[in-house]
Amino acid sequence: MPDGTQRPERPLDRMIHPGAGRRQAPPTPKGRQLDPERLDEVRAVLGDQPRERDWLIENLHAIQDAYGHLAAAHLQALAEEMKLPMAVVFEVASFYAHFDIVLDGETPPPPITVRVCDGIACEMTGAQELIDRLPPVLSDQVRVVRAPCVGRCNCAPVAEVGHRFIDHADVTTVVETVRAGDTEPEIPKHVGFDEYIAHGGYQLLRDCLNGTRSADDVLERLSGANLRGLGGAGFPTGKKWSIVRQQPHPRYVAINADEGEPGTFKDRWIFENDPHRFLEGMLLGCWVSQADACYIYLRDEYPQCFRILRGAIDRVERAGLNPGCPIHLRRGAGAYICGEESAMLESIEGKRGLPRHKPPFAAEVGLWGRPTLTNNVETLYWVRDIVERGPDWFAGMGRNGRSGMRLFSLSGRVAEPGVKLAPAGITARELIDEYGGGMQFGHALKAYLPGGASGGILPASMADIPLDFGTLEEYGCFLGSGAVIVLSDQDSTKDAAYNLLRFFKAESCGQCTPCRNGTDKAVKLMARDQWDPDLLGDLNTVMRDASICGLGQAAPNPIASVFTHFPEDLR
Repeated sequence: MPDGTQRPERPLDRMIHPGAGRRQAPPTPKGRQLDPERLDEVRAVLGDQPRERDWLIENLHAIQDAYGHLAAAHLQALAEEMKLPMAVVFEVASFYAHFDIVLDGETPPPPITVRVCDGIACEMTGAQELIDRLPPVLSDQVRVVRAPCVGRCNCAPVAEVGHRFIDHADVTTVVETVRAGDTEPEIPKHVGFDEYIAHGGYQLLRDCLNGTRSADDVLERLSGANLRGLGGAGFPTGKKWSIVRQQPHPRYVAINADEGEPGTFKDRWIFENDPHRFLEGMLLGCWVSQADACYIYLRDEYPQCFRILRGAIDRVERAGLNPGCPIHLRRGAGAYICGEESAMLESIEGKRGLPRHKPPFAAEVGLWGRPTLTNNVETLYWVRDIVERGPDWFAGMGRNGRSGMRLFSLSGRVAEPGVKLAPAGITARELIDEYGGGMQFGHALKAYLPGGASGGILPASMADIPLDFGTLEEYGCFLGSGAVIVLSDQDSTKDAAYNLLRFFKAESCGQCTPCRNGTDKAVKLMARDQWDPDLLGDLNTVMRDASICGLGQAAPNPIASVFTHFPEDLR
């Protein structure tokens, strides 16, 4: 863990905060003309790709994929081609961390970028050493930058060369990968369409489409199983589907696959292993809600999952399994805030990912102001089994008085990190001992994060609390998406909290003052040797009470946890 010194801003930090170094759009000199060559280049890159506003982020991706950056002249050409103001194109491009804007007179980035994850699991296992040692041994044609959690916490530390991930990375493996020019993602072996069909896949969906099974039957089984939103909110799935079904057309479905919460990687596991089980659940949701279109919003850190899903969706469409409901696969561009439901909707519409005020909620006013069913990937992963096997099967799988099953992302100081299929209500101690192979050799359990970066930190003495909705809130924590990060007696919770607050500061969208200024101030206060409990306590209260969305509201949880449970780490 770090020694408490504040790290420098990483090159990918978005400078969008008013009064905090916000990058300004390039001025347009009087008489400046659109470069026709750049316009021809943009048109060639986009090809038949639509020019509607909601395609702005995808079109920015296309240009960056082709040229390695976004030149000011290309942004101007894109604005002309899409009939948008240059200011709109620039503000969207500059909001997302993965877009490299190069203004006139600036030097484009090197051909190869090496991203080193500095998430908590990677920092615990040597990410800082990689960041320090790599630049001197790589050429000036390679840049090394920090990256927030890339969703591979079970393989820490992780580096990414171009789009190719290096698990358990060290200097040698990174340098070898760079010299070999291996920058394309590896596609893991997964259940394909034919294999899925051979084991009964999509038969349930076909039964629904041909009228053999009714929507009411599906809803009854989901409600009977008490399936809830497993992205963290926990809203009853059957009830949500019913609400959207009752709304006027057009209706949409939006799938949140932007799992940017540090410590979370279960969506990636689903896509890399059994993507069609997720897709069948999604299509059942489209059918029950009678959706007019479906959008899957996938985090840009998962290029291999993008290719898997693109191929899987093509097979589904060729098989005619989505009648009347086109499926759109959209990429994020490096913005943790877009994991928040309404910010995701804004991004799908081609805008900055700024959370909306609630109410109204997405079920009534979602994409383009229309009723929208939003679901998490894991929630949909369970739909087929629940409907086929019955609600009692799912409800009866819990432990310690709870019901259901969960995919837990387990990482940190455990012997066998990874995605663990375990009963809802299992305790952290049981999860570590029975599913994680116990603690790593020489390490003793000191603390654990039950819900990723924002879920708080609890001591080993509280490792026997059932992990489920409603069981942790009284202790100032929550389960969230089920990302359990384990700390040992060799770790400092103070350093862990500092890591998490730096993440929140970098990922704040900047829309509301309590979060924008609060996370920045918290990081500065935490960089001091001595933490001021009064200052940090007042700051926590303001952020919780006044922030627009869950990022600012939950960001203080790690700080409060350290004060409450680990005062010895402050001495």
